Amino acid sequence: MTTWRKLGAAAALTGALGAPVGARAEERAGPSVAGAEERARPRRDASHGRFDGDLGIAGAVGTTVGARGPRVGGDLRFRYLSTAGLFAAYEDGPVVGSKAEPRRVLALGVELRPLFLARWATGRHSGAPRLDLLVDSLALELGAVFVEPAGARFGARPGLQAGLGVELPFFATASGPFAALHGGVRWSDAALSGGPLDGPSDRALYLTIALGWQQLFGGHVVDLGDRRRTARR
Repeated sequence: MTTWRKLGAAAALTGALGAPVGARAEERAGPSVAGAEERARPRRDASHGRFDGDLGIAGAVGTTVGARGPRVGGDLRFRYLSTAGLFAAYEDGPVVGSKAEPRRVLALGVELRPLFLARWATGRHSGAPRLDLLVDSLALELGAVFVEPAGARFGARPGLQAGLGVELPFFATASGPFAALHGGVRWSDAALSGGPLDGPSDRALYLTIALGWQQLFGGHVVDLGDRRRTARR
């Protein structure tokens, strides 16, 4: 018998002798009661419903706080695995009689949510589903922005929008109503090229508060390759 095997046998013997008689009896009888209870206990869904579908669509309406007044508007977002997606947002000041500058804004871009898959893959969760979903929703947003300054029309050349966003669900599941907060900075084409700035239409901060609904559904994008291979057979 090798030295390592001796050490292993000694450790096993020491554990057996040191264990209570009741524990050794449970081992001879079969799986422990505690083990059976652990297996019978339902496992917590750390995704909180995010895997109910590989695709998601979210729509929201709200108010954007900007220079010289608010704008009302809405956005529409398409997401893949609750991790990456596309968004389109529109804001309008004159529709509510606001003197906001710029008067109207159209933003198109992408969002990236890096925390959800990282948290789920490592099995981490707080025990509070709504808190987990809030953390998962932290998004980096980048896109093109078109603005309409007072007395002018929508710019022919897009500017740049960069920001962050979070969503707090009303319930403990990914699908359903939520409150959203988006904020960042917008630069016009003139500002990006180093030209003279002409007020908030060229560079400004923004903050949007909105209420919306997200719905996940199965688009089967994940297993698209498997279905193609099956079809060829």
